[in-house]
Amino acid sequence: MPDISLTTLVLLALAAAAAGWIDAVVGGGGLLLLPALLLGLPQTPAAHVLGTNKAVAIVGTTGAAVTYLRRATIDVRTAVRIGLAALAGSMAGAFFAAGISSDVLRPVIMVVLLGVAAFVLLRPRFGSAPDAPRPEVTRARTVTAIVLVGGGIGFYDGLIGPGTGTFLVLALTAVLHLDLVGASATAKVVNVCTNAGALAMFAYQGAVIWQLAAVLAVFNLLGATVGARMALSKGNGFVRGVLLTVVLLLVARLAFDQWS
Repeated sequence: MPDISLTTLVLLALAAAAAGWIDAVVGGGGLLLLPALLLGLPQTPAAHVLGTNKAVAIVGTTGAAVTYLRRATIDVRTAVRIGLAALAGSMAGAFFAAGISSDVLRPVIMVVLLGVAAFVLLRPRFGSAPDAPRPEVTRARTVTAIVLVGGGIGFYDGLIGPGTGTFLVLALTAVLHLDLVGASATAKVVNVCTNAGALAMFAYQGAVIWQLAAVLAVFNLLGATVGARMALSKGNGFVRGVLLTVVLLLVARLAFDQWS
């Protein structure tokens, strides 16, 4: 356990709670918690910060997934398949990360995100619950979700990382005809799979500060549970607003990483 002040611990706990809330609603909680950990633990090796972040995140993600499973209809079998594909994709992305400059990829991702923001603004019905019954999801769409959504976004997660949960929500909405609440719920199950794989690797390397993670995980779980319940009760319009906010924050974060 690093020697940190009570003030820093309180601020990290608040960041963990807020990150859990954001992640449960639309993904992207790591945009808040990871920078907070890096600032709060400036002398700690980066691997230990990343490992601790995963140990905290998996608790909140699991809590959100359980909340969604109790109150929303989720195709768990498909979600787990996508999660396993994402796990494999993230391992492949991490393998190639050393040979590809993220400075080249970040501007591309920013353009994509701005396009996503424009699309969501110009298509107000995107991700809304359909008036008619939801179209049947064909086998081809399911395979596309597993291979492209799981494998492709998992690869991005291993290669760059920020905004993975947000990309999952958008892709699941488009490919599987889910509304935004259903996509958020499915994304949480997928995130549990990917976080478990990453945490296992960090734990094997001894790169997790377990005492700190245990404290922050309590607050992350609280935030995630509240976020999931709010998403379920307030519906797609609420999730849509949070989605746009997170997308714009992600663009700002990537721009800062690119040009700072």
